[in-house]
Amino acid sequence: MYKTHAAAAALLFVMNPASAWAQQASDDEELSEITVNATRVVNDSPASSYATLATALRFDPLTELQSRGLAEGQSDVSVRGGLFENTGFKVGAVTVMDPQTGHYVAELPVDPALLSVPAIFKGIDSAVEGFNSAIATVSYAIGRLEDRGYVSLGAGSDDLNFQTLRFSRTTTNASGNDLGVAVSLSRSEGDGSVRFGDHEFMRANLQLQHAGVDSQTDLIVSYQDKFFGWPGAYTGFATLPEIDDTQTTLLLANHRRESGDGWIEVGGYYRRLVDDYDFNRSNVESGTPGSFEHETRVLGVGFQGLQRVGRVSWRYGGQVSSDELVRSTDLTNGLFTTRTYATLSVVPSIETTLAGGSRVLWRAGATVDYSNRDANAVSPLLGVTLSRTDAGGSTDYSLEYAATSQVPGYTALNSNPTGLFGGNPLLGREKAKQLSASVLRDTGDWQMRATLFSRRDDKLVDWTYSTGAPFARQANAVDIDVIGLEAFFVRSWESIDLALGYTVLDKDADYGSTQVDASFYALNFAKHRATLAFAYRFAHGFELRLDNEYRSQEDNPLRVGDDTAYLASVALVWSPPGESGFGAALVVDNATDSTYQPFPGTPASGRQIGLSVSYIW
Repeated sequence: MYKTHAAAAALLFVMNPASAWAQQASDDEELSEITVNATRVVNDSPASSYATLATALRFDPLTELQSRGLAEGQSDVSVRGGLFENTGFKVGAVTVMDPQTGHYVAELPVDPALLSVPAIFKGIDSAVEGFNSAIATVSYAIGRLEDRGYVSLGAGSDDLNFQTLRFSRTTTNASGNDLGVAVSLSRSEGDGSVRFGDHEFMRANLQLQHAGVDSQTDLIVSYQDKFFGWPGAYTGFATLPEIDDTQTTLLLANHRRESGDGWIEVGGYYRRLVDDYDFNRSNVESGTPGSFEHETRVLGVGFQGLQRVGRVSWRYGGQVSSDELVRSTDLTNGLFTTRTYATLSVVPSIETTLAGGSRVLWRAGATVDYSNRDANAVSPLLGVTLSRTDAGGSTDYSLEYAATSQVPGYTALNSNPTGLFGGNPLLGREKAKQLSASVLRDTGDWQMRATLFSRRDDKLVDWTYSTGAPFARQANAVDIDVIGLEAFFVRSWESIDLALGYTVLDKDADYGSTQVDASFYALNFAKHRATLAFAYRFAHGFELRLDNEYRSQEDNPLRVGDDTAYLASVALVWSPPGESGFGAALVVDNATDSTYQPFPGTPASGRQIGLSVSYIW
């Protein structure tokens, strides 16, 4: 039975000034649900490694980040009660996907300092912005380069040491355009907060840029070699010392041009990921079934744009990707190893003015999804926003309906039907239908937003547990009704920044005739989640930063320990007085040493302490 769901849109931002290395692109996009111009958390550097794209999402009120060990090792990202494969990661005009498994979609080997603060798109905006991501899209703009340099050395608990070096140089050519180059190198290694929780990471980035007054063209070449160990990482059996070793190569090109009537952005990418996973590091195998060795390649091109014609603004976006499961020791039971995907969204809007001066923005459009291996889909998009302005500020009331779809990855489709990870080659297109209502109040001194949403997920791919097969998990389709409320409040003073967020979720799942005793993902969610981000500049150059989260999790029989948890990250930061000089940071992650398990059965990461010193020039 289809239930009506409700939720409120929790957007915590305004905490940290945006990085000097990447400025958020100006958003003249009339259709954006909300404009995000600053970070929504205060600690964007971890205590356990160098920063990755996952770091700034740990306490983000708009995203649910579930990590295996340290967040920079491996993390799943979900939004509004969706699954890890339902969230896409986008750089510029293209969503960079992983066809093997959604566990690796956040494995973008790009230094976050080269990118903007992430915008979290949902509903209609995600349908236009995203690709093969039914619930949400985490979107990054590419920053404009400046003449800067940065070096950082760090050490911490559990024999941790990490280093980062980045610099960029620009010059102006005869045409008045800027030519720039940036290089970023990072490495990290440590023993981890639990036995067999060690890691060794290395990342290298090269960026070339051509920037004019109204255009910017970028080429980014990235490589990352990541080894991490964690007991029970994917199986949930803490007695298994699992390891995951990945090498990710990314080549991405992007061009954006602004005009008086709108903007257009086009991009393309090549991504190769080589993965060697072992559920028991003491019995490492190679080249045979059970070795879990895989290689995937993806090519993709995409475009985004806004064009104003008279009173109508045409918002559009599309992408075509082709992937290949090049080789695999275990993903050999499916119907195909190559696939071509495509999506096209067009959403025109028109604004009308009422007698009292209020404005109404009407939106209506559709998304067309195509795959040469799956059923195709046409999904409607409808929305209306009423905006009112008074002496105290502005208020927006929005109502929207968005239908979206995606197809599952090769791990779910091509794994052996029985065994450690049971697949199903007959899994088909997943669909989500969401109705949401929101109110946004902005007074200039403070901002508040609340969103109620109701979503129906059809044929969602989940991994489940049955007591009849205790040493295996199975890919199964599930229909879920989700009810949610998201809310946020944010305010800044001269020396204090404060952001509060709250999310409540309820789910009603139907697995049909499949015997399911527990869910590793779809029913592993927080019924209540509250976040608080706090920054206090208590002396010249000194800042205290606190990220906090309280969660009450849905009961799961596989979880060991409590279903409630309080998590915190604390940092004391000393910054140089100007744009150059020495700085230092003392960061403590999981300050309460919580043993809460983000994944049922997988041990939590313990308290970690990191101290770094840096020099900026």
